[in-house]
Amino acid sequence: MWSYRRKNDNDSNNDNNDYSPKSRRPPSSPNFKRRTFKDIETLTHDDDIIEQQQQQQTSSSTQNTSTNATTTRPTVFHRVHLANRFTRAFAAKPKPEPGSVKPKKLEKLVPGSDKRVVVYLTSLRAVRSTFEACRTVRSILHGFRVPIDERDLLMDSSFFDEIRKIMAQIGQGRSDDKRVSLPKVFIGGRYIGGADEIVELHEIGELKKFMSGLPTVAPGVCEICGGFRFTLCEECNGSHKCPLEDGGFTTCVECNENGLIRCTSCLS
Repeated sequence: MWSYRRKNDNDSNNDNNDYSPKSRRPPSSPNFKRRTFKDIETLTHDDDIIEQQQQQQTSSSTQNTSTNATTTRPTVFHRVHLANRFTRAFAAKPKPEPGSVKPKKLEKLVPGSDKRVVVYLTSLRAVRSTFEACRTVRSILHGFRVPIDERDLLMDSSFFDEIRKIMAQIGQGRSDDKRVSLPKVFIGGRYIGGADEIVELHEIGELKKFMSGLPTVAPGVCEICGGFRFTLCEECNGSHKCPLEDGGFTTCVECNENGLIRCTSCLS
C-alpha cells in the first residue's frame, strides 16, 4: 500500500518559510495590498486624483495654445481696415447725376458723317454676348429717330479694316489687330463709345444731348433694301463675277465679296 512518510520538524520549517511574507510575489498594483471590497472608495478616490491631474495638464496645454493664438491675432484697427477695403472693392460705382456729363469736343474720325450716327456692328449670332450688345445699342439709337448708318461687318468685310484703322488713331488698338470689340458708335463723326457707354449715357439722360444737333427722320423701313442697308449688285446679279467676251469671268468691281452694294436710299 501507500507508504506513509511522517513530516519532520525540518520539513515543517521549510513549509513555513515558503509561505513567509518575504517569499510572496509583489502585488500588481502598488495601491492594492490585500484590500477588501470595503476599500472600494479609497481605490476609486485614487483614480479620481489621476484623472484630475490629466485634466489639469490638458487645460494648461490649451491655455498655452490660446495665448499663442491671441498673440498672432490681428488687432481691431487692422480688422476694421481690412473690412473697409473689402467694402470699397465690392461697392457699386455711383452713376453720374443728370447734367454732370457734357459732350466733349472729340476729333472727327469718320469723314462725311457730320449729320448722322455711324454704328459698327455685326448681325452674326455666333457670339451671343456681342450680338445682344449690338442689338441693344441699335434699339436705343433708333428710338431717337435720327439718321443712322449701320455698318455690318458680316455684310461687308471692308468695314473691319475701316474700324481697325479708326481705333488705332485714338490709341485703342492697332491697325493689324485680328479682333475688334463691337459695337462702336460715332455721333457726328466723333467716337462716343461701345455698348456700356451708350447704355449708361442713355440711362442718365445724357445721350440726348449728343443727338441734339442731328436732323430727324420719319420712322419706318426703307422700301428699297427693307432695312438691310444693302442691295444686290445689278452688274453681276450678286455673283461678284462678270462674264467676259471670250467666255471667261472677271471679278466685279462694283460690289463687295458678297455681291452686295450699299443702299443709296439709306445713305441719302
